Amino acid sequence: MDRISLCQPDDWHLHLRDGATLRAVLPYTTARFARAIVMPNLVPPVTTVEAAGAYRQRILAARPAGSRFEPLMTLYLTDNTSPGTIRAAAASGFIHGVKLYPAGATTHSDSGVTDLHRCEAALAAMEAVDLPLLVHGEVTHAGVDIFDREACFIDEVLGPLLDRHPRLRVVFEHITTGRAARFVAAGPSRLAATITPQHLLFNRNRLLVGGLRPHDYCLPVLKRERDRQALLEAATSGNPSFFLGTDSAPHARSSKESACGCAGCFSSASAIELYARIFADAGRLDRLEGFASHHGPDFYRLPRNTSRITLVRQAQRIPDAFALDAGDTLVPLLAGELLDWSLESP
Repeated sequence: MDRISLCQPDDWHLHLRDGATLRAVLPYTTARFARAIVMPNLVPPVTTVEAAGAYRQRILAARPAGSRFEPLMTLYLTDNTSPGTIRAAAASGFIHGVKLYPAGATTHSDSGVTDLHRCEAALAAMEAVDLPLLVHGEVTHAGVDIFDREACFIDEVLGPLLDRHPRLRVVFEHITTGRAARFVAAGPSRLAATITPQHLLFNRNRLLVGGLRPHDYCLPVLKRERDRQALLEAATSGNPSFFLGTDSAPHARSSKESACGCAGCFSSASAIELYARIFADAGRLDRLEGFASHHGPDFYRLPRNTSRITLVRQAQRIPDAFALDAGDTLVPLLAGELLDWSLESP
């Protein structure tokens, strides 16, 4: 196929940041996606309904003229999140999940959970009001190799969590290993996973061979080729437990190209086109709509979008960088490379 029409997709894992960065990156998402689950790891983190509502208003104010993009807000889980906060979040109508960051796992996770057992009351409340838990699935023990953090999380945290809370819906976000893909595929229907473009495109050689590529560095870190192949099979399988979540995470070039570079890949400016390339190369372009447009809203119990987008097999060159405030730039995933799919203008 050289042309494909899709029910407009949603991004079920997105970082928009705030202020000037929010205003710079939001138009790329609104051009492609109708809705997005917005991550709460600002500084300070979004831990209350009031803070989530204020952040939502800033996002709505930053939308391009005429945009109907809907931000789906989340709360940042802490050791002290109360059942009352969970009930208020569920009643708000605009908060659609609670994010678990193990303390120290990734960008702005210092306020995250130190021990999930401290959150049992909040988790029970989430189960009672049917508010999903969105997990960054890594342990952060110093003795665990960074490439094994996801597997240890399954054994030590996620498996026991699902057993303790048999009605809790859980999204295992940005999975990176064959172990995670198999765990989700064999799990209950209340367990789902998002998969990013970078983890479908690359293995860890991309990050390390021939020199360190800081703009391909993300957390969880890229894994082995056999893991990439397992993720590709899961994403293109048609299994409704897997759906699109870019984890697009903008960082200024100066923050990426530094002595301690930030983790995160910025993909929003060509996200759906990247997924089209991945599915087309796998010979499964007919399954892109399910992964991108149907499985996510079905899991979150939201209506599928009625608007549509069209992708055409037409080459585009991904820009080398995008302008940011204060003279800095933002380097996208696959900067400067040719992409063989383009989004058709409405």
